[in-house]
Amino acid sequence: MEKKKPSQTLHLVMGGRVSDPRSMDFQDPESIHVAGVFSDYDNAVEAWRGNAQRTVDDAEMKYVIVPLHELLTPEA
Repeated sequence: MEKKKPSQTLHLVMGGRVSDPRSMDFQDPESIHVAGVFSDYDNAVEAWRGNAQRTVDDAEMKYVIVPLHELLTPEA
């Protein structure tokens, strides 16, 4: 069966305080900062970079890009 390509790409940029900078375990998931949802990867990277650079002096702050389109259509 042929895999169907998602019709739209969506990227979530979010960040927050982690218990260990090498992990993705957020200390307080309810206080995660959502920088936004972006329809292309380049804009998501720009938002991620801006937030990550703003918090660069805080080793426990981590921002990530989540490919929402892959979660919404896992069969693609």
